[in-house]
Amino acid sequence: MKSFDAIVIGAGQAGPFLAARIVEKGMKVALIERKFLGGTCVNAGCMPTKTLVASARAAHVARNGAVYGVNIGGEIAIDMKVVRARAETVTLNARDGLIGWFAGMDGMTVIYGHARFEDPKTVSVNGETLTAPRIFLNVGARPVIPDLPGINDIDYLTSTSIIYLDRLPRHLAVIGGSYIGLEFAQMYRRFGAEVSVIEHGPKLASREDEDISDAIADVLRSEGIDIHTGASDIAFARSRDGITVATDSARIDASHVLIATGRKPNTDDLGLDAAGVITDKHGYITVDDSLATNVDGIWALGDCNGRGAFTHTSYNDFEIAAANLLDGDDRKVSSRILAYALYIDPPLGRVGMTEKQARASGRKIMISTRPMSRVGRANERGETKGFMKVIADAETKKILGAAILGIEGDEVIHGIIDAMNAGTTYPALQWSVPIHPTVSELIPTLLGDLKPV
Repeated sequence: MKSFDAIVIGAGQAGPFLAARIVEKGMKVALIERKFLGGTCVNAGCMPTKTLVASARAAHVARNGAVYGVNIGGEIAIDMKVVRARAETVTLNARDGLIGWFAGMDGMTVIYGHARFEDPKTVSVNGETLTAPRIFLNVGARPVIPDLPGINDIDYLTSTSIIYLDRLPRHLAVIGGSYIGLEFAQMYRRFGAEVSVIEHGPKLASREDEDISDAIADVLRSEGIDIHTGASDIAFARSRDGITVATDSARIDASHVLIATGRKPNTDDLGLDAAGVITDKHGYITVDDSLATNVDGIWALGDCNGRGAFTHTSYNDFEIAAANLLDGDDRKVSSRILAYALYIDPPLGRVGMTEKQARASGRKIMISTRPMSRVGRANERGETKGFMKVIADAETKKILGAAILGIEGDEVIHGIIDAMNAGTTYPALQWSVPIHPTVSELIPTLLGDLKPV
């Protein structure tokens, strides 16, 4: 049996950085990863997919160059092998960076293999037994495959496998109208494929307010994406030319199907029962406000704990654990103000409460909206789709939430994120003097138009 001061299972966006901090304290750490360092973000999420999004945007800009007085003769051709290779290079560079970082770190032992608990202080991997007083789980999540008629009879894609696609689909059917599915839908439409989005619910991106969901649908439809919401009785069958996707109201002749119906935690094969670690009905590991599980000496970080499904929340889990365990701090998950983005083009930047959540809270609220068509930067760029929206507490004057669906919305939202984290009231932001011409310069104006509802 090999002894360590800490064992980290999973090398996503929390585990490696926590392992490095522990090593800096002069302790020995075993970092166990069953596949690739970097987790979903580096290997099958943010980095490769946003690289693909960039290629798709380049195609879109080139295709519409004449609007800006830039004429490109002939059809815009997409070389999917180059597109794929570029995304793969970005992934490999990031992964190799982690490998090199850990190789030069005394006290760090990186083990590739599948770890399972033997008891609360012991895990087995590759036939070896390891023990440590502290064990951290950062095992991530994977795509959910729904039990739909005919699904096992077709060759479907997931958000992981589609990034390896090196040829353009004739017609991509995307099953699921949430964040992952919508990004791939627009991406492949811009590459030149026909695209249909099939969503069981009544709206796309159902977490958002209805006005945001409707605006997202308008953006996608304007680019020729076929959207089917409220779809039921979804079924699949092989056809002569590919795959038939049938719903209660539509029949789609697709060449490829992407299943984008959510993700589930990688917790079902860790031997959690042997350690006594409790999970909820969805398989997420139950943690308290400090990310500790019900078992002393075991913590769960990142997607597997159900407290955030983003790279930045996973990294913040590392920050919380490191601050509390190594720096004597008392940081809490509940102090985190949730923010995220949807990387269609234009992007959606979101922070805090939606309007629906704010109304349900019983607060007296104020709301302001402004179309992107009234933003100078948007008009200069010729990208006026979307709108800005902010919600505030009428009594405390604190900002409760905001959504910016529009050009550079994923960056502009950070001004509001920072203000909310600092506890700044909205009247204080009205007196800022932002740079012109930017999208951010409209934040004081947006706040000045807040009205009670």
